[in-house]
Amino acid sequence: MRIVQVLIPNGTQKAVLAALDAEEIDYAVWEETGRGDFEAVVSFPIPESGVEPILEKLETAGIHEDAYTIVMATETVISRRLPKLEKRYKGLRISREELVARAEDLAPARSTYVAFLVLSTIIATAGLLLDSAATIIGAMVVAPLMGPAITASVGTVLGNNRLATRGVIFQVFGLALAIAVGAVMGWILKDTLLLPPELDIRTIPQVAERTSPTFLALVLALGSGIAGAISVMRNAGSALVGVAIAVALVPPAATAGLGIAWGYDYVAIAAGTLVLVNLLAINLSALIIFYLAGYRPVNDPEFDQRTIRRSVLKRLGVIVVGILLLSVVLGGVTVLEYVSNAVDRNLQTEAEAMLGEPEYEGLNYEETLTEFDYVRYITDGGYEMEILVGVEEGTTVPPDLAQRLDDRLTTATQYEELTVRVAFLDEQVSE
Repeated sequence: MRIVQVLIPNGTQKAVLAALDAEEIDYAVWEETGRGDFEAVVSFPIPESGVEPILEKLETAGIHEDAYTIVMATETVISRRLPKLEKRYKGLRISREELVARAEDLAPARSTYVAFLVLSTIIATAGLLLDSAATIIGAMVVAPLMGPAITASVGTVLGNNRLATRGVIFQVFGLALAIAVGAVMGWILKDTLLLPPELDIRTIPQVAERTSPTFLALVLALGSGIAGAISVMRNAGSALVGVAIAVALVPPAATAGLGIAWGYDYVAIAAGTLVLVNLLAINLSALIIFYLAGYRPVNDPEFDQRTIRRSVLKRLGVIVVGILLLSVVLGGVTVLEYVSNAVDRNLQTEAEAMLGEPEYEGLNYEETLTEFDYVRYITDGGYEMEILVGVEEGTTVPPDLAQRLDDRLTTATQYEELTVRVAFLDEQVSE
C-alpha cells in the first residue's frame, strides 16, 4: 500500500479531484499556504499496482513534473474500505516512477561505487588465492554490481537515455576496474611470503572453476538477472539477489586479473570470457523481464510503442549476438569438459584393470591424477596422466611399468598422444 501526496497547482484542483472521484478513491484535501504556486494538497491511499495508472490520470488533469508528487510506503492501513480498492488494482508491480527512483538509488555515487567495488575485489582475490568459497561469498555482500545492471535495463525500457547510459558505463568501468585490481593484487602478492613459492594458480580449485566455464554459467547469470528484476519490481530480497549477481561477475573478473599477473593467457581469456557472457546474460534477462512486466516510457509524444519496441529489440539484438559469439567459447569448454571426464574415466578403468591382474600382484592401484591441457588436446590430442601405485613390501617393480601402462592404455582407448607417469607409494609393515 502507498500514500500519495500531491501539491495541486493553481487552477487544477477541480480537475484533480474529479479524476480521483472518477476512480472512487478516498482522499483528504487541505489548503496550501506556501509560496502561492499551489492552491491545495491532496493525499490518498492506493495499492502499489494502482500508483502508475492514477498518476497518469492526474497528469491528464494537470499534475506535471513542475508540481510535487510524493509516493510513500506505508506500514499499516486500517480500513474496511480498502478491499474494494485492492480488488480493482491487483498485482504486485510497482509504478514506473518508483521503478526509476529505485534504479537511481541502486546506482550509487561514483566514489561510493569505486570504493565498494575495489574492496570487494580485493577480498574476492584473497578468497581465490586461499581457495576459500566463504571468503568469496563474503566479498559479494559488499559488491555494488546489481545497481548498474538494473539501471541500464530500466533506462532502456523506459526510454531514459540518462539512466541507460549511466548503467552501461558503470558496468563496463566497474568490471575493467575489478580486473585491474585483481591483476595488481596478483603482482603484489605472487613474490611475497604470503603465498607458497612457485604457486601455480591454475591448480587452485576456485580459480580453475572460473577458467573452465560451461553453459551452466550462463544459467546462473540469466537466473541472477531475472531475480534482480523481480526483486526491484516487488521490493523484496534485493540484497541477497545482489550477492548472486556479484558472484557471477566479481570472482571471474578477479580471476582474469590473476591470470594477467601470473602471465597465464588462457586463465585471463577464459575468465574474461566468462565475465562478458555473465554481464550480457544478466542484462538480457533483466531487460526482458521489465519489458514483459509492461513498463513503458511516460506518456510523451516523443515515445510511442513502436519507438520503444524498436529500441528494446535493438538492445536485445546486440546482447544476444554478443552472447552467441562468446558462447562459442562456452560451448567448446563444455564439450572439452565432457571429453575430459570421459577420457579420465576410460583411462582410470583400464589402469585399475591392468594392475589388478595376477602379473602385477603386490602393486595396488591407488589414484589417478590427470592433467587435461585444453590447448594441447585441441592442437595434437595430447593427454598426460599420473598413476599413484602402492608397492607392498618385497614386491619387485617392473622398470618399464610406465611404458607398459602407456602401451596398454593406448591400445585400449586409442589415445595415441598419451604420456603416462607412475609415482610409487612404498609400504612398510611393522612386526
